[in-house]
Amino acid sequence: QVQLVESGGGLVQAGGSLRLSCAASGSIFSISAMGWYRQAPGNERELVASIIRGGSTNYVDSVKGRFTISRDNAKNTVYLQMNSLKPEDTAVYYCWVALLGRVRDYWGKGTPVTVSS
Repeated sequence: QVQLVESGGGLVQAGGSLRLSCAASGSIFSISAMGWYRQAPGNERELVASIIRGGSTNYVDSVKGRFTISRDNAKNTVYLQMNSLKPEDTAVYYCWVALLGRVRDYWGKGTPVTVSS
């Protein structure tokens, strides 16, 4: 069993910053990828950022240059540093992990981020 616990969400004014954290625990042998999705009411869930086993990162175009994903392998933790936040970034952010040798992916319960104008 794998559990993901997110933290760091909250309310921030436009232009501000937040750092999201996601700690994975449980039956983890090898992580192939970790990332962050977000979903706002009425919208589909989108992949915001991901980091794969080798360390390569990917970002959705709308956050490039503003968000940075990183990881601490020793702690099985992934972070999302969000700078220059915009109201359009308002959503529930979900941590995601894919494990080597596992068919299913794992999801956190989400942490809400609200950016006011």
